[in-house]
Amino acid sequence: QVQLVESGGGLVQAGGSLRLSCAASASISSFIAMGWYRQAPGKQRELVATITTRGSTYYAQSVQDRFTISRDNAKNTMYLQMNSLKPEDTAVYYCNANNVRTYWGQGTQVTVSS
Repeated sequence: QVQLVESGGGLVQAGGSLRLSCAASASISSFIAMGWYRQAPGKQRELVATITTRGSTYYAQSVQDRFTISRDNAKNTMYLQMNSLKPEDTAVYYCNANNVRTYWGQGTQVTVSS
């Protein structure tokens, strides 16, 4: 059973930056794709960004040009660099990983104040 642990969330003012980390308990090189999702209060969980084992990335339009997803296979860790944060980015952010199964982390809270 692979465990994913997110960290790096917190409270930041609008325009600020945060970097989220997702540490895996096993080698992430086996994951076909990894990604970040978020869920704001009263809303459905939505896709933020994904990265494949080959490094191909995808971003939701709402975070395009502000967020950057990356992965370090040597450290078994995935990252989400979030710049120019907006209040509407406030949510619980979840790490996701896929091979023959889908794994989720427990989430980390990001709060952006106006």
